[in-house]
Amino acid sequence: MVFIKFNLTYLLITHNVWPEGPETIDKLTLNYTIDMMMGELYVITFVTAIKITFDFLNEQKRVTDLEKSQLETELLFLKSQISPHFFFNTLNNIYSLSVEKSNKTPKIVLKLSELMRYMLYDTKSKKQSLENEILCIQNYLDLERIRNDDRLEVNMSISGDIHDKEISPVILLTFIENAFKHGVNKNTGKVKIDISFKIKEDYLHFTISNPTPEITKHKDNFNQSSGIGLENVKKRLELGYNKNDYKLSFKNKKNIFVVKLVIKVS
Repeated sequence: MVFIKFNLTYLLITHNVWPEGPETIDKLTLNYTIDMMMGELYVITFVTAIKITFDFLNEQKRVTDLEKSQLETELLFLKSQISPHFFFNTLNNIYSLSVEKSNKTPKIVLKLSELMRYMLYDTKSKKQSLENEILCIQNYLDLERIRNDDRLEVNMSISGDIHDKEISPVILLTFIENAFKHGVNKNTGKVKIDISFKIKEDYLHFTISNPTPEITKHKDNFNQSSGIGLENVKKRLELGYNKNDYKLSFKNKKNIFVVKLVIKVS
């Protein structure tokens, strides 16, 4: 390239091919060759640095997009686990009532169909309105009231403005379903469930409490929180929210299990 540059400059432009040099030359010299090669090296280095920078940024974007895609795939998988888990437990309840030839069965099937419609068609997006989530919970509570009659006491309170608030679908319902699975189904006699929704600025303060199972072998499993539901929801929170956007805690005191979740819903 230096040879070509020298001859083109000498033949087409000027015989003084190295005006910035220490001497006038009319032939290719070692000093001229070294000087030209150093100049070209600077250009090549600069262009290479730009190329490497763009390649690095493109690779970072590709890795970020891949990680995002993997997170979304994992979230979808976790969400797909919830519905079978939830419906499996409910269908077991319906089966028990059908064996008893209970007249509650048609009402429970109707409520279950409403829940299925919501969970199959309205939970595909990353976020769902808090109002719809609470409505879904109310349908579930109605289903449990029908099934348990007078032995069940449910106190649910809502305070603050729940309009225009969004939350990941089925997050709260998982805690509700877990409370009934362990607090109601594994206890005899009258059972009390307390549920609270409090909106403070951009955060929902959700609390649910239920009695722990009476049977010892169930208590051990319950205290470990090892069921699909709770482990699933903890993983979904980790993947779907920043660490500063939620706080989840469990407390077991005086045979009452309490779940508290503070989560951003703006």
